[in-house]
Amino acid sequence: MQVTASIETPLEPSALFPRINKLEHYPPWLDIIQRVDAAESHPDDEGPAWTVDLGTRVGPLQRSKRLRMVRTVCHDPVEVRFERREHDGRDHSPWVLSANIDPWGPQGSCLAMELSYGGSMFGPVLERLLQREIDAGRPRLLAWLTAEEDTDQRM
Repeated sequence: MQVTASIETPLEPSALFPRINKLEHYPPWLDIIQRVDAAESHPDDEGPAWTVDLGTRVGPLQRSKRLRMVRTVCHDPVEVRFERREHDGRDHSPWVLSANIDPWGPQGSCLAMELSYGGSMFGPVLERLLQREIDAGRPRLLAWLTAEEDTDQRM
């Protein structure tokens, strides 16, 4: 499964990148990410790691999943990538979240994100849930970016 989305933001790439290059910045605007905590580093990790709790409601059922994600690519201010990296000796379905930033207009940028899931669990239901979350998250992301930008300018 692969879900892609993009949004035009009022921030230049150099201002947007610090807001998307760490997973702890995602819960304020993406409801499916319920909690993010720093994870213990491992010698095989390419960058910082986080424990991410994903969750959503499907009818009367609450579904949740805990992932250990590592930042594997960090090209400031244009690209960041997070990949699932568990170190428990078991096979796990891959999860990959990529974000790319391109200049847009005189002072803005276009943020394109792609989430890939290599497992078979949930199937089309997960894709529909993610699309719903993305659609709901766009206005929250813009509001969060604007609030953060205003805070930065007051400092």
